[in-house]
Amino acid sequence: MYKLRLAGLINDSITDGAGLRLTVFAQGCHRRCEGCHNPTAQPFEGGKVYTVDEIVEKVKANPLLSGVTFSGGEPFEQAEAYTALAKEVKKLGLNVCVFSGYTFEVLITKPEWLALLEQADILIDGEFILAERNILLKFRGSANQRILDVPKSLAQGKAIWSTSPKWV
Repeated sequence: MYKLRLAGLINDSITDGAGLRLTVFAQGCHRRCEGCHNPTAQPFEGGKVYTVDEIVEKVKANPLLSGVTFSGGEPFEQAEAYTALAKEVKKLGLNVCVFSGYTFEVLITKPEWLALLEQADILIDGEFILAERNILLKFRGSANQRILDVPKSLAQGKAIWSTSPKWV
């Protein structure tokens, strides 16, 4: 049974992706971006441990959800458990969005990261750069970050921006 160490969960989020979402915040991140939006999620200790099944039950309890967002911390630091969660979310017919400080180009280099990426519909990638902060950007904190269509990106072997009006 897979377990995730989480900094928190937010039900009914409208700021972490298109539609009404459950946002799952990973506990732990090595990146330490200056101006990080979730600095309390950086340490790998702390937070609360949930099983994948416990999170799936929270998803099932809200029939209004259009998707689930993985944020952080850094979800790819717990890639195997997040992959298991993403598979269960997809079985429920919901979309999966993942925020990562790593870029698509880096994420495809590790098999365990690629496995999680293969379950995602949308990837918002790139580290937060304080000098490029822009509060007017949809679902992004800094101008260098991208909103990528993961299936198209994987099929073409390069980062492809989402063109969905819900995401851009």
